[in-house]
Amino acid sequence: MSDTRTWTPPAGTAGLIFDCDGTLADTMPAHYRAWTAMLEPHGIPFPEPRFYAMGGMPTAQIIRLLAADAGVTVADVEAMVHTKEQAFLTFLDAIVAIEPVVAIAAAHRGKLPIAVASGGYRDTITRTLDRIAVRDWFDAIVTAEDTARHKPEPDVFLEAARRLGVPAAACVVFEDTDIGLEAARRAGMHGVDVRPWVVRG
Repeated sequence: MSDTRTWTPPAGTAGLIFDCDGTLADTMPAHYRAWTAMLEPHGIPFPEPRFYAMGGMPTAQIIRLLAADAGVTVADVEAMVHTKEQAFLTFLDAIVAIEPVVAIAAAHRGKLPIAVASGGYRDTITRTLDRIAVRDWFDAIVTAEDTARHKPEPDVFLEAARRLGVPAAACVVFEDTDIGLEAARRAGMHGVDVRPWVVRG
């Protein structure tokens, strides 16, 4: 399925749920620059392939995993989260919409309930959606602060479905990571892998 212009919801679809980073918006290069700027002073490596593989995990969880793997003790994870998120915001101007996915949201808003469900933090996600001028399209926005468990657990998608008032089995999820697609599967939702539509520079 390489041409989103012909994408139609499967029979019985009652709601659409979109990841944000790497799905609606091409934020991943900006996030990686922010990560490397924050981690370098701590001597914690973060190879780019691993960065993409961990897409969808909250920042604090990634920091703990990377620090443990590197044998580095970190005193204040929340301070590191703040530093990384602030660094990311300095790169907002570089963020662009992923047009094939945004076109699907545009085609179905007002026709089906639609939501954003992300492992990112609310301030970062809302500012990203503002940057690509789509925030007001969505009936619900669920972020890392809204659930205790995170992708690949299904909670963020289940919470989005609850807020939309749509049964989980009637939702379609758009995702760009294996972790996110696994979360959709665990939620009992149909997952669409957008990676074939995304051309990264």
